[in-house]
Amino acid sequence: MTFDQFKYGWANALDQDEAKQIYDEFHVPGSGKVLFQGGFANANPASELKVDTKNPDRGPMLLISGEADHTVPWAIVNASYGKQKRNPGVTEIKKIANRGHALTIDNGWGAVAGTALEFVQRFT
Repeated sequence: MTFDQFKYGWANALDQDEAKQIYDEFHVPGSGKVLFQGGFANANPASELKVDTKNPDRGPMLLISGEADHTVPWAIVNASYGKQKRNPGVTEIKKIANRGHALTIDNGWGAVAGTALEFVQRFT
């Protein structure tokens, strides 16, 4: 993945310097297989990534989305929420304003971690 591809898909909500720093630190070339498996999981009943959204033993789930995420946009996260909220377990969704796909590794990661921690603490 080139820096420009990374900047668009992962670091689009960041300035050029931070995007470059994250690219240099975290970018690791790898197989796209898991992305294709995930993308086609609903079309393939034998997919390794098929999710049982009705599993009554599933614990509380928080879906977190960056508002400006180009890789997994709000529409995708919200569609997953729509499927998961039918589960008897707690399912919540949170959109983080002005954030992209790198929201857990960029300069605002602490606020995202705090959001997740608050959720977890409600159930422990």
